[in-house]
Amino acid sequence: MENTSGFDLSKVINDALAVIRQPVEYYRSMPKSGGFAEPLIFVVVMAVAAAIIFSVFSLFGGGRFAAAGIASLIFIPVMMLIWSFISAGIMFIIWKLMGSTENYETAYRCVASATAIFPITAVLSLIPYIGSIIGVVWGMYLMVIASVEVHGRERQTALIVFGILGFIAVIMNIGSEKAARQMEKHMGQFEEQMGKTMEEMGDMSPEEAGRAFGEFMKGLEKAAKEE
Repeated sequence: MENTSGFDLSKVINDALAVIRQPVEYYRSMPKSGGFAEPLIFVVVMAVAAAIIFSVFSLFGGGRFAAAGIASLIFIPVMMLIWSFISAGIMFIIWKLMGSTENYETAYRCVASATAIFPITAVLSLIPYIGSIIGVVWGMYLMVIASVEVHGRERQTALIVFGILGFIAVIMNIGSEKAARQMEKHMGQFEEQMGKTMEEMGDMSPEEAGRAFGEFMKGLEKAAKEE
């Protein structure tokens, strides 16, 4: 991420490819200062690319998936910007505890550069569980390289620290993805059952419709308790 003025998409793409193909060389030559504008732009471009990929794939799901895909074009870049500042703050503290003398801006540039993998991990996310695991491992690997090449830390120490953090992150990702998939499954069942119930209620008297709806809600409550 060379320190230049103005927005140059080709440069952003070249930097992203360098992070992916030659991460050691990239972080070794990465400027440690120069302001936040350039890394911010880099994060936005990578987030938009990931959002576009997610939106394209979501169109095949139709319905609420298509709507979520369109909304993600705004939601993902905004969330990634917020995430980048928070993550950089966490990484800044971790690197300080590891003995680094670099400032927050340098930490932010390290984290921002790692977002080069976002478009690829957006595609990998289509693979249940495996995609998120690869994303975490790849991200931790880049942080190990940044620790050595930018912050001057011992490789073995960096491997231990980010190996532990990566393990914790993988466990959390698997848990959250499992919960999300279960919720998606229940939503599909709810919509299907709701459609059938509404269709049946159309031919009922008000009293019968009320009883049918009550039974439907009891069924949902029972299913939620069993889950």
